[in-house]
Amino acid sequence: MDEVTVVVPAYNEADQIGPIVRELVQTYPVLVVDDGSTDSTPSEARAAGATVVEQPQNKGYIAALKRGFQEVSSELIVTFDADGEHRPSDIETLIQPIKQDRLDLVLGARATIPRPSERFLNKLTRLKVDVQDSGTGLRALRRTLAVDLDLDTACTCGTFVLEAAAKDARIGEVPIETRTVQKPRGVAWQHGKQFFHVLRHLLFA
Repeated sequence: MDEVTVVVPAYNEADQIGPIVRELVQTYPVLVVDDGSTDSTPSEARAAGATVVEQPQNKGYIAALKRGFQEVSSELIVTFDADGEHRPSDIETLIQPIKQDRLDLVLGARATIPRPSERFLNKLTRLKVDVQDSGTGLRALRRTLAVDLDLDTACTCGTFVLEAAAKDARIGEVPIETRTVQKPRGVAWQHGKQFFHVLRHLLFA
């Protein structure tokens, strides 16, 4: 059984997914969860060396993550965004605290968090868990924790960490560097709903 699997949720990332997968598979097995793409994302990912599972329709990032968590059998899981922002070289640093049995969930903390709404959700999250980047897409965690998470919220900002904390997970983070990628940075409307989900976890979990 592989020790680590990198799970990459992807939706219409045909232009980026091939190079990302080719870089990752030099070191780790890669599972791409295609979230109902209407382009060639699945075939590009397979050609680059990834195992691919396909959602029958677009169900969203969280649903793709959960599908990936259920599909893999490795002891450790790394989540990795499909937009090219993350660096595979950061993965080894992320997984070390788990391999050394010091942590159960390790976040890759970005130096800059672009959206004000995400920064606000981070501040709320820090009322309970001392992390700087609760919405990062680069994470390492034990599979036993991953499959136990409900992840029933609008996005992962704040609540991924808060739910793990409620399950007594040991949580930490390491700084990472991100690559500059060209992608739309519109208003993240889901953060409005996410505010109430974070409050629910803070008050009742």
